[in-house]
Amino acid sequence: MKILAIDVGTGTQDILLFDSTRAVENSVQLVMPAPTVIAAQRVRNATAARSSVVFTGVNMGGGPVTGALSDHIAAGLSAFATSSAAVTFDDDLDVVRRMGVVIVSQEEADRLPAAPVRLADVDLLMVQRALEAFEVEAEWDALAIAVFDHGNAPPGYSDRKYRFDHLRSNVEAGGTEAASFVYLAEEVPDYLTRMKAVVDTVGDDVPLLMTDTAVAAVLGSLEDPHVAAQEYKVVANLGNEHTLAFHLHGDQILGILEHHTHVLTRERLEQHLTELATGASDGDAVWQEQGHGAIVVGGSDELRFLSIIGPMRGMMEGSRLQPYLAAPHGSMMMAGSYGLVRGWAERMPSHREEILHALRAVGEDAGHHHH
Repeated sequence: MKILAIDVGTGTQDILLFDSTRAVENSVQLVMPAPTVIAAQRVRNATAARSSVVFTGVNMGGGPVTGALSDHIAAGLSAFATSSAAVTFDDDLDVVRRMGVVIVSQEEADRLPAAPVRLADVDLLMVQRALEAFEVEAEWDALAIAVFDHGNAPPGYSDRKYRFDHLRSNVEAGGTEAASFVYLAEEVPDYLTRMKAVVDTVGDDVPLLMTDTAVAAVLGSLEDPHVAAQEYKVVANLGNEHTLAFHLHGDQILGILEHHTHVLTRERLEQHLTELATGASDGDAVWQEQGHGAIVVGGSDELRFLSIIGPMRGMMEGSRLQPYLAAPHGSMMMAGSYGLVRGWAERMPSHREEILHALRAVGEDAGHHHH
């Protein structure tokens, strides 16, 4: 079985073509610029050429492309967007208009003498072309994609609070296993508009599984045998934008903390992670300091084991908590993609053993035994 797993971040998109007939280390792996970084570069090219830009496509991760758009408008240049693409910059189109973007219909967009920038979190054609350039067959039986989704908050309601409400309601509904944050395409809630956009972009040619980037990284961390062996553990993903930590007993969630990485110092993060483990986290306090929040289901007496992963893990260097740097299957950057594959093992009982066998296999070929 082949699974194309794409973990879409703010800086990179980490692509794994998992093949259950081979050892996972031999699967094709690509760490490439994130879609928002690619789109930002296209905007900057237009700015440099003193050309207008027109955004088409669908809701995707903002970040870099939003920054590039602001610079473009500040340079005195025009920007247009269809309403389906404009929600990338803000769910409220009036806010987008106030940024200086003119909202146009698709027909108008097609006619505008402006540099086109198509927005989407996933471009399967681009992946296909990259694979074929290396003589790799661009075929897969299932797709698994992770994006970070704030959800479509009602006007006047905090994005941060809304996203955390979603995490909390999932846990309160009994979803206390990390895998309960994994959705099949038809299960994605309507308010998770970024995930919905991916479902629409990809179509229904092959089965699709979706989850959150931070959840994918946590599931992937559990693929590291040393992490999996700990009974009580805090597993933290220090992303470019967001830090998400789960306090786990086995694979049961005892607590969740989510924060903005850039507002945290090492000391503050150490304190938050310790409080998460002991059950002393204060969600409101986290929110007040620009984080998303914290949920406590249960606590243990101390922080016994901390595993960290993610591109910003260097901020914990020299930490008194002595974090373990998880490297599932030898690769820190592919953790999210491994987590996505693991998600399919949980959601596809018919292929569960085959996927898990390939994840556990060591050596050249998972499918062949030499005599």
